Amino acid sequence: MEFLASLMPLPLAVHAPAIIVVTPLLMAAIAALMPNGRLGWVVTLVSTVFTGLLALSLIVDVQSAGVIFYAMGGWAPPAGIEFRIDALNAVLLLVIAALGLLSVIYALPSVADEIAEGRQALFYSAFLVCFAGLVGVAITGDAFNMFVFLEISSISTYVMVGMGADKDRRALTAAYNYLVLGTIGATFFVIGVGFLYMATGTLNMAGMASRLPDLSDSRVVQAAFAFIIVGLGLKAAMFPLHLWLPNAYAYAPNFVTSFLATTATKVAFYTLVRFLFDVFWPEAPFVAISFFWVFAILGIIGMVVASVQAVFQDDARRLLAFSSVAQVGYMMLGLGIGTAAGVSAGMLHLVNHAMMKGALFMALGAFAVRFGIRRISDLNGFGQTMPLTSAAFTIAGLSLIGVPMTVGFWSKWYLGVAALENGWWWAVAALILSSLIALAYIGRMLAAIWMAEPPHDKTGGIAHARAPWLMLGPLWVLAIANIWFFFQPDFLISLTNAAAEAAFSGVTR
Repeated sequence: MEFLASLMPLPLAVHAPAIIVVTPLLMAAIAALMPNGRLGWVVTLVSTVFTGLLALSLIVDVQSAGVIFYAMGGWAPPAGIEFRIDALNAVLLLVIAALGLLSVIYALPSVADEIAEGRQALFYSAFLVCFAGLVGVAITGDAFNMFVFLEISSISTYVMVGMGADKDRRALTAAYNYLVLGTIGATFFVIGVGFLYMATGTLNMAGMASRLPDLSDSRVVQAAFAFIIVGLGLKAAMFPLHLWLPNAYAYAPNFVTSFLATTATKVAFYTLVRFLFDVFWPEAPFVAISFFWVFAILGIIGMVVASVQAVFQDDARRLLAFSSVAQVGYMMLGLGIGTAAGVSAGMLHLVNHAMMKGALFMALGAFAVRFGIRRISDLNGFGQTMPLTSAAFTIAGLSLIGVPMTVGFWSKWYLGVAALENGWWWAVAALILSSLIALAYIGRMLAAIWMAEPPHDKTGGIAHARAPWLMLGPLWVLAIANIWFFFQPDFLISLTNAAAEAAFSGVTR
């Protein structure tokens, strides 16, 4: 990593915090002007590769030099907007950059199959705007700027979900519901930020943090906290604020679903962590009570209830969408534990879930490109029909359950250890129960793939097919990662431990 980052020219390295956001925004305009989708894809690929290199440079700088502060336009805060990169958002930046690049490689055959040729360049342009927004959320140190970047990513996401109407008209309804609920979440969030500005007189998050301890009894600050938690909880699909997610994931283009499942809710979860530890402070009574009664309790309910809902789904993507709500519950449980071990476990599951769910949705997209499948019964016999794609799906599915020799095992192990350190045996019981339910719904899909009769061609033989290599490559990168990081977990664990340490370092004021 350090060798690759050292190849970055000094001017680029110095201004990387700004360039990493500006680049995809500028390239989005160029992609929109491309005469066809293939050229739009090339522009998008170049942009995500370059952004990935910048992200790598920033991560290496954080590991070697600590926190990076960058004042936009040379205007120091609070007058100007500050970008701030530390060990906490370095993890998220890595997830967005890596999964964004893999998703774009995967996108060419998938988008060509689902989006009309005349709109493909505009589709890639919308993706780059969304990508820039997510990166911006990850690195900004300004509360209102965070709202702006959240909405930049959200508005472009509504467009991409709606463009799935070329294949399924229900994508329009899903996009509209997502728009309405997303707007409600954004409104709650910006009202909370406005209350904080009224109480502190600044929008810089570090400035807010330095002034809030003297305002612990302020009803304005407490109202701000409530508004921000509801707004970000909706964006993160925290149970029961998740109603937008199942249809958005089920009816969006396959590429959009795989990208959103690996990034969007993770960005919102990170934002929650950032506000709870960097802006507010855990010792405040109204914050301390939320760890148990909001995040831990709702996280556990979401883990179990959403998993049960997944069991009864016939649509394969809706099943995995409800599974995503349950997996957000795991992250919320880690946050709710309220310790460094809990936050580290929650961040570890953020990274691991991006790998496992990205592979699962990519595999479903590959099945759909060749056979147009939607329902679980459509997967019958695909172990013989598309063995490479089916094997990758199986690895990711076992990781989602938490089977040993997959990275999902470490997520649940460290969550369980953190819960037991708090004496929360009942939380461990809920972890086990939700994992058993996951075994039931993933087992249904694997049984259909490997045990059911395969589809036959016109001659009566087994219908064989192979996904395009551009889809298989990213899919197998994620599938192998699900195994590799079980045997070599130190890199991810060190990143997430450093993220938790960075979060708790903001508690000392």
